[in-house]
Amino acid sequence: MKCHYYAETDSLYINFADRPSAGSREVSPGVVLDFDEAGTIVGIDIDHASKIADLTRLEAESLPLETLSISHR
Repeated sequence: MKCHYYAETDSLYINFADRPSAGSREVSPGVVLDFDEAGTIVGIDIDHASKIADLTRLEAESLPLETLSISHR
């Protein structure tokens, strides 16, 4: 799972799988779910993310992590 924040558009994309999106559905204003060909969710796109979420911190609890990668650009 990867989280990408794009400051120029204030959007946050949460990528659940490295599979291409075959379809999308807006479930709330500015919140779009992306699905693969099998209908499985592969990502969430959130517009105006800084108004919806606190982007200054990220917490993870009880995840079975094998790898943790942090990049700051």
